[in-house]
Amino acid sequence: MITVKNLTKSFGPRTLWRGLDLTVPAGRMLALVGASGSGKTTLLNCMGLLERPSGGQILYEDTDLTRLGPGGRRRFRRDRLGYLFQDYALIENATVHANLDVARRRGTRPDHTRILERVGLAGREREKVHHLSGGEQQRVALARLMVKQPSLVLADEPTGALDSDNGAMVVDVLRQMSRQGCTVVIATHDDDVRDACDAAFDVHRQREV
Repeated sequence: MITVKNLTKSFGPRTLWRGLDLTVPAGRMLALVGASGSGKTTLLNCMGLLERPSGGQILYEDTDLTRLGPGGRRRFRRDRLGYLFQDYALIENATVHANLDVARRRGTRPDHTRILERVGLAGREREKVHHLSGGEQQRVALARLMVKQPSLVLADEPTGALDSDNGAMVVDVLRQMSRQGCTVVIATHDDDVRDACDAAFDVHRQREV
């Protein structure tokens, strides 16, 4: 479970939101919605410790993430967090297999073949990432999440570069992860993604819709 309490984020004189409260339990999938510029990605980045809020708390289970030092933030990202970025954040000059293997937890032996089949990339393990299309890279990033098996997933417009069939597949995988107990938060403009989630939170209005 992740809980945001009285969160404020400002950039100079501009305040994106003030006093924002939000709780997402384990096993739930929440869509962050709202107009462009309302701060959906910024909220994800605060929850993922990529940006610092201007005020308030972010609690993951019993840990106040806003009080963690550099080592604690690094361990949280390594051990708990899975992030599906708009720009994929892959190692472009490495193979698909290498990009998956870097997410493997110590002591685990994930089935890369099965995972790549699930995301429609069977037999592509040895291809370099920079040879893949944007949609294929997004699916590699999704496969990397499946290898890591995080307890919290933050996804920023995960279907933006995909056709409708592959977009539905991404949502299905994220839904499966939530059913297995993962907390999933998705920033999206896509009504189909929103409708597939358990609930939607309008970042601008600061309430569920």
